[in-house]
Amino acid sequence: MDELGFTLYLVTDRAVARRPLVDVVDECLGAGLSAVQLREKDLGAADLLALAQTLRDATRRRGARLLVNDRADVALTAGADGVQRTHASLPVAALRRIGPGSFLIGASVHSLDGARQAEAEGADFIVFGPVYDTPSKRPFGPPQGLDALARIAAAVAKPVIAVGGITPERVGPVMGAGARGVAVISAILGAERPSDATKAFLDRLGRA
Repeated sequence: MDELGFTLYLVTDRAVARRPLVDVVDECLGAGLSAVQLREKDLGAADLLALAQTLRDATRRRGARLLVNDRADVALTAGADGVQRTHASLPVAALRRIGPGSFLIGASVHSLDGARQAEAEGADFIVFGPVYDTPSKRPFGPPQGLDALARIAAAVAKPVIAVGGITPERVGPVMGAGARGVAVISAILGAERPSDATKAFLDRLGRA
């Protein structure tokens, strides 16, 4: 287990889940998932907060972490463990000032310069990608591959989480490139049995 306390980071997307999102996340938590990022960009603040509070209850029961994508206000109001910073979010330094001491700040980056800047500003961990091709990450450019992941993992001291087209079979290669964990959307949420998919990832991560 990494110092973050998790190596598998489930990123939510209601459009991908085959059943109500809360039910799927709860199933994954029961299978051993220990970190969730609430990322539902189409929801307004009130609806996002309501969902965050529901997931906060579920993650707290399981001893898991909950982070909210971009919306630090929602994360703080819901009592989440942290926020996932994007290019459109407040700077890491500003997020650090408004959050409690234990508030986790993950930074989503797509370049070596971005990773170095996020680390310098005080991010707790870095999410880098897309490593492989995946529809959800195509707006951020073509897949960057394992070599780019390895360069970033070697250049920063903070844990790097790989994202983009990650499957259980790809866990070994990305961890071998220096990642300290993986972020996953469709390979878990879109699975027929999300709990089995969660266990498959955790098994591969445990062996990597």
